[in-house]
Amino acid sequence: MPTASAGPAAAGAAARPGFTAPLWRAIAVFRVASLVYAVVLVVQHRDLLAHPLGAFGVLAVMAAWTAGSAYLYARPNPPRRTWALLAADLALAFGCLAGTALVVEPGYLRMGPPLTTTWFAGAALAAAVIGGRRWALGVALAHGVADICVRLSLGLTITAAVPRGVALLMLAGYAVGYMANYAHLAERRFTEAVELAARTRERERLARSIHDSVLQVLALVQRRGAEAGGEAAELGRLAGEQEAKLRALIDLRDGAGTGIGGPGSDGAAGGIGTPATEDLAARLRARASARVSVSAPATEVRLPQHTAAEIDSAVGEALANVDRHCPDDTRVWLLVEDEGDTVAVTVRDDGPGMAEDRLAQACAEGRMGVAHSIRGRITDLGGTTMVTTAPGQGTEIELRVPR
Repeated sequence: MPTASAGPAAAGAAARPGFTAPLWRAIAVFRVASLVYAVVLVVQHRDLLAHPLGAFGVLAVMAAWTAGSAYLYARPNPPRRTWALLAADLALAFGCLAGTALVVEPGYLRMGPPLTTTWFAGAALAAAVIGGRRWALGVALAHGVADICVRLSLGLTITAAVPRGVALLMLAGYAVGYMANYAHLAERRFTEAVELAARTRERERLARSIHDSVLQVLALVQRRGAEAGGEAAELGRLAGEQEAKLRALIDLRDGAGTGIGGPGSDGAAGGIGTPATEDLAARLRARASARVSVSAPATEVRLPQHTAAEIDSAVGEALANVDRHCPDDTRVWLLVEDEGDTVAVTVRDDGPGMAEDRLAQACAEGRMGVAHSIRGRITDLGGTTMVTTAPGQGTEIELRVPR
């Protein structure tokens, strides 16, 4: 748990909208309420004002700064400008406090607090957000010294109310500084989490792309080399080693690594305006062949281009699995269904099928075709993937994606 003052780090958080934005709104509301309270006290004790116009002039300055600070603190500012803004805030607060000695009679402070009353605490809370807890404590102590000087200049004795006010201001400033420090830490960790999620998505996207191209080629070279024998067998062996190394590199099961690429490169991100759409049915009809039968609605099944492309790639990987693992005479049926809020695509074959635990075993061996290229794509689209298979009964893969 951090114990040091937030310092310049908090200033960076305060310089832009983020987790500290609610603190600035609360301080702005506090200043307005404190200003109203100060006006009420001045009107109530107006008979004890030595210079009424001067007193109301101080209140006018407080009102103008209340409005100005609410706007200025809410804007994203560079760190230097933020510190300059805090310096101006403290100068005005101490100036208005010192102005009390010039415009009131001694009896005024016997009946109530200085003209600034609790309004001064707004500057102390701003110092807590920007500078941290140490600044908050320092401003509170300086307020106590200034208050004592004002009272002594009017020939008054120091009562117990002065140290009580300083103690309350110190507690309030320390609490806000503590909150601001944790707000900055939360904002930084949130930003890191967003960047990590973006890198992870990009890593998974590249893993699917590599699996659909490079890994399949290496696996083919390994298999054909083993069948050919001789020097080709050695080439196949080397291809198999490279395939294993590449699978280990892109394997995400342990969540290790910082990811490949950077945030914002995922093709799923939409551009400005309405994203372009595409007819999924027409795209999948292009996969029809002597062994692949495609059944789709007569009407168009329009989806965003990225969504249609990802579904088509998942279907392509399912068909590639049939080519790799099923006999040449295996038939495949591709069904597209438009259910309104959901689009369902089913890929069914009459091949040999597989045991229920075969997919889990393939993942354990680092073969992530179904896990990444099919299920990973559909999961990124917010959809679900259901695989139904059994030895001798073929395999059915159902992809369901919400619109």
